[in-house]
Amino acid sequence: MSVQVFIGLGSNLGLPAVQLRQALQAMAQLPHTQLLKTSSLYSSAPLGPADQPRYTNAVALLETALEPLQLLDALQAIEQDHGRVRTGERWGPRTLDLDILLFGNEVIAHERLQVPHYQMHLRPFVLYPLAELAAASLLLPDGRALIDILMHCPQDSSLHRLSP
Repeated sequence: MSVQVFIGLGSNLGLPAVQLRQALQAMAQLPHTQLLKTSSLYSSAPLGPADQPRYTNAVALLETALEPLQLLDALQAIEQDHGRVRTGERWGPRTLDLDILLFGNEVIAHERLQVPHYQMHLRPFVLYPLAELAAASLLLPDGRALIDILMHCPQDSSLHRLSP
């Protein structure tokens, strides 16, 4: 059985826009998975240490028959293929970051995966691209509507939609 999954993408090293496009192509090639839609690219200030380049972010909508941890493993393999090195530093610079934001209407609390993504409600660089793909009436597993979360999201004047 297939489920719709929203994936957050981010990069701030190398050629971020190119890496995001290549990651989208790689996700479209995953077994039992179809890439349905992709948001615009956005530029945002780094969340962690300020002495790193700006991020390029997007959100993708997939339909997949993969189980959540199978999808996580596949996404982490794509990250590694793009030079992602996990140093243990939170919010540091990276060539590619792929996060499962929503996996259907599931709530997942696993040591390797938390869905909905635990801080997406605080991240304009996730919520605005997500809103491009999802109806404003999208309900998260806890019953909150995306439009309500957007209205309470901290304002971020550094967030800019990039030209296609």
